[in-house]
Amino acid sequence: PGPLHSGRETVYHNGSLLLRNVTRKDTGFYTLQSLNSHEDIASRTTIYLHVHTSNCGCPSTCAQITIESVPSSIVEGESVLLVVYNLPENLRAFFWYKGGIVSKNIEVAWHQIARNTTGFGPAYSGREIVYSNGSLLLQNVTWKDTGFYTLRTLSRDLETELVRVQLQLDTSLSVCCNSLTSVQLMIEPVPQNAVKGDSVLFLVHNLPEDLRAFAWYKLGHNNQKFKIAEFSRVTNYITHGPAYSERAVVYTNGSLLLQDVMQTDAGVYVLQTLNRDFKTEKAYVQLHVYKPVTQPFIQVTSTTVTAQSSVVFTCLSGDTGVSICWIFNNRNLQLTERMTLSPTKCQLSIDPVRREDAGDYQCEVFNPVSSRISLPVSLAVTNE
Repeated sequence: PGPLHSGRETVYHNGSLLLRNVTRKDTGFYTLQSLNSHEDIASRTTIYLHVHTSNCGCPSTCAQITIESVPSSIVEGESVLLVVYNLPENLRAFFWYKGGIVSKNIEVAWHQIARNTTGFGPAYSGREIVYSNGSLLLQNVTWKDTGFYTLRTLSRDLETELVRVQLQLDTSLSVCCNSLTSVQLMIEPVPQNAVKGDSVLFLVHNLPEDLRAFAWYKLGHNNQKFKIAEFSRVTNYITHGPAYSERAVVYTNGSLLLQDVMQTDAGVYVLQTLNRDFKTEKAYVQLHVYKPVTQPFIQVTSTTVTAQSSVVFTCLSGDTGVSICWIFNNRNLQLTERMTLSPTKCQLSIDPVRREDAGDYQCEVFNPVSSRISLPVSLAVTNE
């Protein structure tokens, strides 16, 4: 075993590698390297492992596409992988765009599933690698790579779906780019994660000094832009658009306040500025609106089992998009080789059961804004 051996791996004499009880942390590249009798490298083969997730009781067809930036925080010069989860099975093709909208002139790449072919668009820089599982690798990133990336999927039924992810650089670790990012139009959501019923402020940084006007839009289906409001510095007047509601407040410094946010407010917002030379600049921000989670409860195959038998706990929650962890006797459960978690951790299996497994089991569900713990379920273990 090497330094990365976790105890869940088995290597076979024919070169195969078995990974047991995989988690999302196992996602990534694996390389098999073989040596000949002279200890020279004879071959090297790399494969990408994609660990899918789905909700308990929810088939893979109902799971939403999500994108995760790995790592979540990067500095200029590093590489980042935009990992795609729950890509539809009936897929015809997918497309990547540099920006919050779909437009041919900002297309990075496309991939056709049936032919397993990849093509590149005008926004391709030569530093991007597209994988057949939908993921996109950006190498040697610069501050110009920051912003939104849009993934568009096309099914065999010609239905499309858009998913966006925002790429940000950690400028605190890179002095060289501070002078560049200081003049870049940026939007900061305060707070980062909004709770239904609360207020969120889109705080604008680096509004152009020679500003002539700015306008706020919300992106709708098929990238339709719905104007919320427009401000003219010439007239010092704010004009409301069709998408304006009384819960929105626009400030002359460019910021936008949304009060009493609802699930329908979630989405991508666009700020477009116009300077005195009639040059435009755009910045995007994505709003996630979460509901506080409800209390889960545990279903168990049996509360009294004999040693050397098996038992399955299921954490049932009425909420979607939540994370789950397990608690044993008021402490975080320490998994043993006899315990198995389902991909979304909603099921805990113990096989075989031992006397030390007796005790109180609870599950905790949480999202970025809240968490709840189930009532305890006691497991009794008797002799064979």
